Amino acid sequence: MTQRADTIFARASGAGRAGVAVFRLSGPEAFAIGERLCGTLPPPRRAALRTLRAPDGEIVDTGLALAFRGPASFTGEDVVELHLHGSRAVEAALYEALAALGARPAEAGEFARRALENGRLDLAQAEALADLIDAETSEQRRQALGQLGGRLSALAEGWRARLIAILAPLEADIDFPDEEDVPAAVAARAGPAIDALMAELRSYQADAARLRAIRSGVAIAILGAPNAGKSSLLNRLAGSDAAIVSPTPGTTRDVIEVRLDLGGLPALLADTAGLRAMTEDEIEAEGMRRALARAENADIRILVADAAAGAAGAADAAGLLRPGDFLVWNKTDLAPAPAREPPEGVQAFALSAKTGEGIGEFIRILTDAARARFRPVHETGLTRLRHARAVAEALDALARARGRIDAAPELAAEDARLAARALGRITGAVDVEDVLDEIFSSFCIGK
Repeated sequence: MTQRADTIFARASGAGRAGVAVFRLSGPEAFAIGERLCGTLPPPRRAALRTLRAPDGEIVDTGLALAFRGPASFTGEDVVELHLHGSRAVEAALYEALAALGARPAEAGEFARRALENGRLDLAQAEALADLIDAETSEQRRQALGQLGGRLSALAEGWRARLIAILAPLEADIDFPDEEDVPAAVAARAGPAIDALMAELRSYQADAARLRAIRSGVAIAILGAPNAGKSSLLNRLAGSDAAIVSPTPGTTRDVIEVRLDLGGLPALLADTAGLRAMTEDEIEAEGMRRALARAENADIRILVADAAAGAAGAADAAGLLRPGDFLVWNKTDLAPAPAREPPEGVQAFALSAKTGEGIGEFIRILTDAARARFRPVHETGLTRLRHARAVAEALDALARARGRIDAAPELAAEDARLAARALGRITGAVDVEDVLDEIFSSFCIGK
């Protein structure tokens, strides 16, 4: 357990005016500072009403005080929580008093970092805590809670344990090189074990993109010719006037983004500039370039075409569609959708963004398609690119080990160690100091 010399404080609840705000102290002097503020602290894990006074005797506020003795606390240190009125004046007076008593303001993510250093969280759980705080949909909440509960950690540590078991016979071959039957036993036992582990790692690797889509959101790009009704469709899907709607072609010059909840699956919906064959307007040309870039990187593309323009309404951008995308014939209040077959694997749908006809059904179909496409195979897995890279590195090392078992068991053993080390980075068991600052900088100050 790491014992920090300083005591830190921060607001743990959301910033701004509130009926109640929660403030947290953590460190070796947390109880002593709490006693000087409150007179006496209640017994650990029990709330009591206290009047807080600054060192000069002035009343700061009256509220609830709680104490948590380390290591049985969030950070693993002594922790004091104060539930006070959430005004800026109370917060300012409290911070002034705490600083005068020897505490310092916490840095971003410092409470969670202390929890990691003191063994209360591992790195995967710390990441899950940040994801849970940022969760906007039910699927994000479920995924973060599972990882915070240790599912990914148990999975990664299980892989490492299997690697350690594989290492044992490899080490035996190195230690007893004169035993003729040892190499054969090594190949017979370690080889299939490596194969089984690699197959499992590949299965989770294949699932990683779907899990990351739940965490980060499915990227959906709305494409189409100028004045096809892209912005109107965006506004209908978003339920608000997020984009300017105008009869003038080319109104949208930059990408407009809106976050959606598709049945618990987060989505980032982007309205892009209208696409046409040629333009002499440099600003419009840049908007088209950005639209094409967004289309290239999107998970799902929705091509909006003007039904009144007939089949030609979708001609310019139809080549951008891929299997799993959508061709939407808009303005069916003015003309019926053309009887044109969409590209293979693309779903066609007719609606009117102006009247709202067909919007509800399209949202249902889009939601079902997105959820089916991004439904993970495994309940837990590699939710961040960092996890996927660790598994990829482990797979490379295991592939080398598999090819060296017979001829060079000592090299195979070293490769197995490298694989175990790579997997250990998922939970922070080995050399992750270089990523800690990046991870914890995304936390709010009170965490």
